[in-house]
Amino acid sequence: MSRISLCAIAAAALAALSACATGIPEGVSTVDGFDSGRYIGTWHEIARLDHSFERGLSDVSATYTAREDGGLDVVNRGYDRAKGKWRQAEGRAYFIEGREQGRMKVSFFRPFYGAYNIIALDKEGYAYALVCGPNRSYLWILARGRGLDKATLDSLVARAHELGFDTAALIYTAQDGSPEGK
Repeated sequence: MSRISLCAIAAAALAALSACATGIPEGVSTVDGFDSGRYIGTWHEIARLDHSFERGLSDVSATYTAREDGGLDVVNRGYDRAKGKWRQAEGRAYFIEGREQGRMKVSFFRPFYGAYNIIALDKEGYAYALVCGPNRSYLWILARGRGLDKATLDSLVARAHELGFDTAALIYTAQDGSPEGK
């Protein structure tokens, strides 16, 4: 993938995140007792609200690794079936309210940052997470595996609905593997 394509993806993501808004929607709170060491690794996107920077992608994932400066590196990746190729963007995340709070700012095009708010989390197994941006237009359901059992998924959707997100507009991400492998 060309550097120009990655920059275009990152620029679109930043514009969509309301010009470096790192807030949290009113009435929504992030998880406490967060363990960044357990969050590290790959998360698969199970569902999301629509955004141009992910439109048409399947097999979407985000992989987090620890940075020496205390933040996290993040690689977002998805398969564009129409073009028959992977799209990828690399960024950095930093904690806003301390490492024990599930609230970060993420940048794919520094110095601009967007909000990454973990609003529900499987604290026992770190198997699923519910994440939002700075307002109710941004929502993701993530899992360690390529799917979630119906009860867990229904519970996360219900929680998002209770918090005022438009869950009827959720897009369920195909996680069936791309024809070109991982």
